[in-house]
Amino acid sequence: MSRRRLLFTIAQCATVLAGIFLMMAIPVVAEQPAAPLITGQSERDASSSAAVCESSAQGSPYIPVDSWVYPAVIRLYSRGYIDHAYLGMRPWTRASLSHMLEDIDAQIEDANTYGDSTAGEAQDIYTALIHFLHYDDASQCLTDQEKSHIESVYSVARGISGPPLRDSFHLGSTIINDYGRPYENGINNYTGASGYATAGRFTLYVRGEFQGAPSAGGYSPALAEGLSTIDETSFLNAATGLPYNQATIPMGPISTTTDGRIIEAYVSAHVLNHEISFGKQDDWLGPGLGAGMAYSNNAENIYSFRINRVEPLYIPLLSRLLGHFRYDFLVGPLRGHTYMPNPANPDGSNPNQPNVINPGNPWVHVEKISFKPTRDLEVGFERTVIWGGQGHEPINFHTFLRSFFSFDAVNNAVKFSAQDPGARFGAFDFTYRLPFPRNWLTLYTDSEAHDTVNPLFKPLHGCFRPGIYLSHFPGIPKLDLRVEAADTDSSYPSSIGGRYQYWETIQRQGYTNQGQLFGDWIGREDKGGQGWITYHLSGNEFVQVSVRNQKAAKDFIPGGTTLNDVNFQAVKRIGKDLEINGNFTYERWKAPIYMPGQQTVTSTTIQLTWFPERKVRF
Repeated sequence: MSRRRLLFTIAQCATVLAGIFLMMAIPVVAEQPAAPLITGQSERDASSSAAVCESSAQGSPYIPVDSWVYPAVIRLYSRGYIDHAYLGMRPWTRASLSHMLEDIDAQIEDANTYGDSTAGEAQDIYTALIHFLHYDDASQCLTDQEKSHIESVYSVARGISGPPLRDSFHLGSTIINDYGRPYENGINNYTGASGYATAGRFTLYVRGEFQGAPSAGGYSPALAEGLSTIDETSFLNAATGLPYNQATIPMGPISTTTDGRIIEAYVSAHVLNHEISFGKQDDWLGPGLGAGMAYSNNAENIYSFRINRVEPLYIPLLSRLLGHFRYDFLVGPLRGHTYMPNPANPDGSNPNQPNVINPGNPWVHVEKISFKPTRDLEVGFERTVIWGGQGHEPINFHTFLRSFFSFDAVNNAVKFSAQDPGARFGAFDFTYRLPFPRNWLTLYTDSEAHDTVNPLFKPLHGCFRPGIYLSHFPGIPKLDLRVEAADTDSSYPSSIGGRYQYWETIQRQGYTNQGQLFGDWIGREDKGGQGWITYHLSGNEFVQVSVRNQKAAKDFIPGGTTLNDVNFQAVKRIGKDLEINGNFTYERWKAPIYMPGQQTVTSTTIQLTWFPERKVRF
């Protein structure tokens, strides 16, 4: 697709969707959250500050999803200090975070009055968050208004010993939820910086880095051909007689990586409590810490147009029953999907044969809505559709609408043609602070199913990630525990060979961007889970031990796979603005299809991050 046609398609989608959200926003009450009350500030001063700051009308950058902020806010939420956080929809903007903190100061004061053992921890987290938001001590305003600011400067050194896995679409990954960064046996490095500029309701954000990784042998041609057979893609290009370059199959040799990459870069406008943005940006849809079934940062971010309701929306009458709402929409192209024409149906005239083996670089659109019927319950519904692609179906406004409004199953004649509505996935999640051990235990579940509007309708077809979070132990308020399970090995159909979840009859490289799953790292037909126990030194410092397990079904990967690792992590600040993050992982994995016997991999990661205080006004 030409760049001109791409921009025209995006402009068409943007016009219609902007009209839809304006129609939704105009009839409802427009809530204007105030600035949070800072310790020692009176309510009268706060109301005066809010009027001056006008934070609800200002542009504000998103907080990257790998930030320490999210686990910190989840701790506050699970202990009952915050009620308005939507845990299943991330990222949040800096301004929306400030609105979540509005009432926390009074709640901490009440907790201190009644001798609550968690009050001290809550105060530490609150203090760290306020420092992160860069409040000006004199005006109590968010200091990112009409300023440019270097958010962070960082360098990551990662040493890996042993043969790591980097194949979330098949065998698994040694490193997960890391933006699809390259890594191999040896010394890997990622050095970068992030920053933003705001002017009124507009925001520009950029995060880029230099990436270096050693060369590797990669998969053998025989293994690559075997995985192509599993995926039902073509191994050899009939026109050249050479193997296709498939991003989902890391066939060797793999060259040394010395490259620059944009992790995030977008422009946004704040309109009626929405962020309307375009660019390469983070997303995380699901309440889990280990992964999001619908969307995570396991793969490289995509370039997308996005409309995100960043503040809770009150709809008269409806919100009396379901509470406040948030919703999110994005649309953009996937990369790393290899165009493979179908020699048996080159012109697409045979309705019994697909017009391609695999379309090149299809597009994806994602919609999610979440609501909170009570202060303790959050419910979310999500839909992902991957449609179009080179050789299969053009990407334009008409095909977008067809995929957007298609909910029924279609026959092969439609599926194999340019009328295909695409690969459709539905997701459901909830988060609930349990009633009797409230402020102690939070239960949550994330789920997704292929070819159904919602996994609740066909639970046997679904994949699930349930979890439970203990916010603190009796007598040890600094210690917390989290456990999550993950299962994409659906009960029905019982044997699917990896060709169901995160896969599609036409878009056979499935739920991937640049070769990695952008959903849950657990994979296409796997079971496993994670557990974390964390001792918090302060609001943004901790020591953590975690474990992870992943096991692929034998009918998916011949011989199956098993991966187990244990991870030790420590995060410490030197002063307020220099962070040291150390991480050591010991991993064992088996994948007979790749290497005989059990393999051992260790990885040691040291990250230094500087969070500059200096801001520039313009």
